[in-house]
Amino acid sequence: MTEQDRVTVNDPRGPVNNGVGHQYVFYGAGADWMIRKGVESLRIVREDRVRLADRFVPPVGYRVAADRLEKPGSVVLLEAPPGSGRRAAAIMLLHGLGEDGDADEEGVRFEELPALEKDEEPLALGEGDRLLLDLSEIADEEAYAKAQRRLSVRRSQVQEAGAHMVVVLPSGLEHAHAPDLEPHTVTLGRPRGVAVVTRYLRMDRMVFHPADLASADLQSLCDRSPMQELARLAGLVRTARDSGRFGTDFAGWLNQAMHAVTDRAGEVGRQVAAVSTAPERALLLSTAVFEEARADTVYEAWRCLMRTVRHEEETTTELARTDFGQQLTALGIERGPDGRLRFELLAYADAVRTYFWTNFPGVRDELRDWIGHAAGLRGLTIDDRVNVVVRFGERSLAAGRPDHVFDLVVRWADGTTGASCDLRAMAALELGLSHQRFGGWFRRRVYECVRSGPLSDGLVRVLTAACLQSLSTTHPNQAMVRLHYLAVRKGEAAREAGEALLDLAGRDRRLYRLLIDRVRDRTHREPRGAEPHLRLLTELLRSTRAPDPPPWPDLFLGWEAVFSQPPTELWNPLVSSWLNAAAGDSTREMALSVMVGATHGHTTALHRLYAIACGWAGNSRHPSQETVAALFWKYIDDAQYARTESTERAGTGPRTTEEA
Repeated sequence: MTEQDRVTVNDPRGPVNNGVGHQYVFYGAGADWMIRKGVESLRIVREDRVRLADRFVPPVGYRVAADRLEKPGSVVLLEAPPGSGRRAAAIMLLHGLGEDGDADEEGVRFEELPALEKDEEPLALGEGDRLLLDLSEIADEEAYAKAQRRLSVRRSQVQEAGAHMVVVLPSGLEHAHAPDLEPHTVTLGRPRGVAVVTRYLRMDRMVFHPADLASADLQSLCDRSPMQELARLAGLVRTARDSGRFGTDFAGWLNQAMHAVTDRAGEVGRQVAAVSTAPERALLLSTAVFEEARADTVYEAWRCLMRTVRHEEETTTELARTDFGQQLTALGIERGPDGRLRFELLAYADAVRTYFWTNFPGVRDELRDWIGHAAGLRGLTIDDRVNVVVRFGERSLAAGRPDHVFDLVVRWADGTTGASCDLRAMAALELGLSHQRFGGWFRRRVYECVRSGPLSDGLVRVLTAACLQSLSTTHPNQAMVRLHYLAVRKGEAAREAGEALLDLAGRDRRLYRLLIDRVRDRTHREPRGAEPHLRLLTELLRSTRAPDPPPWPDLFLGWEAVFSQPPTELWNPLVSSWLNAAAGDSTREMALSVMVGATHGHTTALHRLYAIACGWAGNSRHPSQETVAALFWKYIDDAQYARTESTERAGTGPRTTEEA
């Protein structure tokens, strides 16, 4: 990691930048780190949907919902109890509309809509678009009434566009449902728990027989546990197998996993009651947060926690105390051959973290400050750091403290030196944005942040990376809005945000059109501060940025906004890029007449275009360039002639700002 005066990388297990220049380490881009870390994600990108489809067990009523959703313009509302996998069912219903259920049609939008936040951009829908609206977290009637009013507007938009939308309704508010929702509502049952566990185990290539899942305890667990907990149970069976520490047979792995799910909370509670001293409890918690890190690093984290909670150091020398190894053994912590620490019992560390964050609310601020420092200890590998961030983030969010996570995002990002992107801040922010309960809170917080006063370059880079790699997959419109605010700031980091914004717009024709409209609007609404928006717009309108085939009406509106400003140095690369495009591809010659038309015949603008074309053509003997330049000049001459004729017929009219 980067310190103030040196760079130290220990046991690298991921991308390392050992020189000058930019490097963004994007956890979640391709590596699917959230799934590997066992974190529930909001993302509905194709790879995640395919993974879910492999493990999905359709509940009762699913076929009815699927049949209703097939018709273009359809909206299906799902009513199901919590823990029944209702969100997964909604995603699979939309996923099933693709070709054979596993491929997306080109240009089709698959996106989650914000539940309560106001749409920041118009909901521009196309035929076949697939939308998810999850209202399951709404708990009060007032918020639900507001959400239903917005749902009514969205339903009309979906029907007009021929799109498809699935809505997950909240539980416990059935009495508050609007009557007009009833015809669109489908009630889902609960999938068979044993079938869900079986599917997950099969996908993990687990070898077992149906009789291995026939115990009364497992049946009881499958009958009453939420789907997410059953998925966790199957994951723990895999963890027990892969660890090599819990035998070699399926029955042993399953037994360990069931104990982890059912008994760990009580075991941790009894242990914490038995170890009543602050140092013992601090070591227990430090190991739980830093599990699988090297023993010396856990020791440093432990001492750091003791200082953070202001525990007074013992006056006796360390040599006179119980040695570190004995303290670990007494707490059920083992040191592996690789020198890394782990608990003897499966999933015990997670239970310890849950216990402390739940039962010691008065020290949560100190725990935040501790992680803020200790996650940067030199002995930690890249994976260690991300593990620590995810573990802290999960517990803080479960305790209802998203502000603690965002505080550390800002602290870590602000402390970054050079042009790097702090991976701890990036992992924490992506975790927050992808959280089912607090994702909206983080989106709003990022929005407030990008619209506020000065930001450090480090924070701009983290926000840029999070928008491009995380938010763009679930809420692309919101990602575009936030990147726009970052891109019009000053500095190198803002320039990088602009590149990220242009890259995002280049992936999607709809976003490209929306961005043109948005930036045009800002150039008109903010005349005194129009220059950064104008620079962004001219870059967006270059031939190398435009989709293929080019959206000529949108380009016309964009060029119109550019050419309405006094001529600047920005015009030259913009116009030259399209002259080059036309010279290389005759289908792009349309740009020449559209561009001239966007000047509305203003004399000064036409003269400027003529001069740019002269400079571009130069002394070139290349026939295609000569042809393109001649055609462009003809369009300019025609526009000047038409303007002269119009002026003569109308008499002398007022001069434009440019001509003045």
